[in-house]
Amino acid sequence: MGTVGALQNRLARGHCAAAATPDTGKTRACDNPATSFWLSQSHAARVPRGQPLADALTHFLMPPPAPITPAEDPPPVAGAGPATVPDALITIEHVTFGYEGGRTILNDVSLQFPRGKVTAILGGSGCGKTTLLRLIGGMQRPQKGSVTFDGQPVDRRDKEGLFKLRRRLGMLFQFGALFTDLSVFDNVAFPLREHTNLNETMVRDIVLMKLNAVGLRGAAPLRISEISGGMARRVALARAVVLDPECIMYDEPFAGLDPISMGVTANLIRTLNDTTGATSLMVSHDVQECFAICDYAYLMSSQGRVVAHGKPQVLNDSTDPEVRQFIRGEPDGPVRFHYPAKPLAEELGVRT
Repeated sequence: MGTVGALQNRLARGHCAAAATPDTGKTRACDNPATSFWLSQSHAARVPRGQPLADALTHFLMPPPAPITPAEDPPPVAGAGPATVPDALITIEHVTFGYEGGRTILNDVSLQFPRGKVTAILGGSGCGKTTLLRLIGGMQRPQKGSVTFDGQPVDRRDKEGLFKLRRRLGMLFQFGALFTDLSVFDNVAFPLREHTNLNETMVRDIVLMKLNAVGLRGAAPLRISEISGGMARRVALARAVVLDPECIMYDEPFAGLDPISMGVTANLIRTLNDTTGATSLMVSHDVQECFAICDYAYLMSSQGRVVAHGKPQVLNDSTDPEVRQFIRGEPDGPVRFHYPAKPLAEELGVRT
C-alpha cells in the first residue's frame, strides 16, 4: 500500500472532529510579543465536521502540479483609480494611516481583494505594503477610512470580533517570527495544539504533510538555530497554512530563498489557493515571481498611494513612467532612491 493509502487508512478510522478551543488568552514565550498574541488568538481548524481529514490533506503528498493559469477576473484596469470587484472578501476604502510622530504611510488608498484569488501588493520599501496587512489583521487602526472583512468592519476595539476574524486568517510574517526555543516540528504544530482538539497522532500527520509540502519534512526535529534563513522562511510558510485558513497573508514570501525554493514556494502558494479555495494576499518586491502566479496586482508608491492596478499583463504593458520603472527595475525615473531628508550639505553644516 502506498503512502497516501496508508495515511488515508489511519486518518479515515474516524472523521475529523477538530474544533476551535475557546479563547483562553494563552500565550507562549516568543521574541515578538505581537506575534505570540496573534498566534495564540487568531486561528481555528476549518475542516468541516463529518469530512474525512484524509480527503482534505492528501494532496500535500502529491508531486507539485504544473503551474496553473490565473483566473480571468476581475477585469483588467489600467490606472490608479479604485478597482471594482463583484465578490470582494476584503475591502479597504479611502484609508489614511501614519504612525504617531511620523510621516503619512498610506494616503487615501482604496483596494479590494476578490474572494478565492491571489492578489499581489507590490511596491518599494516603506510604501505601506506591510501596514496594509496590519490594518486587515486589526493590529493597527486607520486614522481615516474603513477596512472590512467579508462585509464586517475590522475594529481592533472589538476584541471578540477581532478574535473571530483572526481565526479566519493565516499570516506569514516578514521575518518568519518563529519560536526559537521550539523545534521545526513544534513551531508548525503550535497553532494545532492551541486551537484544536486533535490528538497528537493527527497533529503529527498534519505537521509532517505541511512540512513535506515545503520540502522540510526531514528537518522536523531540528532547532531553529540549526536551519538557514531560507529554510526558516519555509517553516513559517508551513505554520501559516497548517490550519487551512480562509485568507492567507504572505509578507515577503520569497525573501531569502534560492531560485529553486522560490519557484517551489510560488507554485505552492498558487496550488494552496486553488486547492483550498482560500484568498491569498502577497506583499513582495519580486515582480516576476508574483506576476507568474497572481490573478491581480496593485502597485504602491513611496507616497503611500496606489499608482496602478490590474492583471499582470496590463501592468507589464503600462506606459506610465512610475510603473515602468518599478516593473523593469530601472535606476532612473520618478521613483526616488533616497528617503526624504534635508540636503546633505545642510545636514553636515557645509556652506555651498
